[in-house]
Amino acid sequence: MIDENTDELRHRLENLRSEHRDLDDVIMRLADDVPFDQLKLKRLKKRKLVLKDQINVLENALLPDIIA
Repeated sequence: MIDENTDELRHRLENLRSEHRDLDDVIMRLADDVPFDQLKLKRLKKRKLVLKDQINVLENALLPDIIA
């Protein structure tokens, strides 16, 4: 049960990382176009930040608690 949950979290984490990388590419290509859509660029960057937050939450959930 725990292994299935951990595997599911890892799979979700990998999907989020992939989407985050894809957004990097899209943002770079959009910024290279002149003129570029400021609103679209802003939305993509906001989505990227949301993904980063979700990635951090999952990474923290997967790390064991270390008592110092």
